[in-house]
Amino acid sequence: MKRMLVGAALALAALTAASGAEAKGCIKGAIVGGIAGHYAGHHGLVGAAAGCAIGRHRANAKAREMDQQAVQQGAGPVSTR
Repeated sequence: MKRMLVGAALALAALTAASGAEAKGCIKGAIVGGIAGHYAGHHGLVGAAAGCAIGRHRANAKAREMDQQAVQQGAGPVSTR
């Protein structure tokens, strides 16, 4: 029980430390990761944290790709942030 409370406190601290602008992709990834982690041995918090990190990584990669395409087309950089 103590372990679960510490994990929940760490997850809450990580979520409050992240700003809203950087959360793009995190919510969807956390939901999917939490569900997958729950079914893979009751590790929902770990799955949610990993899903959030992966979701943010993919959202940032997609934004960089879109910026590069805009520069190649001569439209200038497009900021989605």
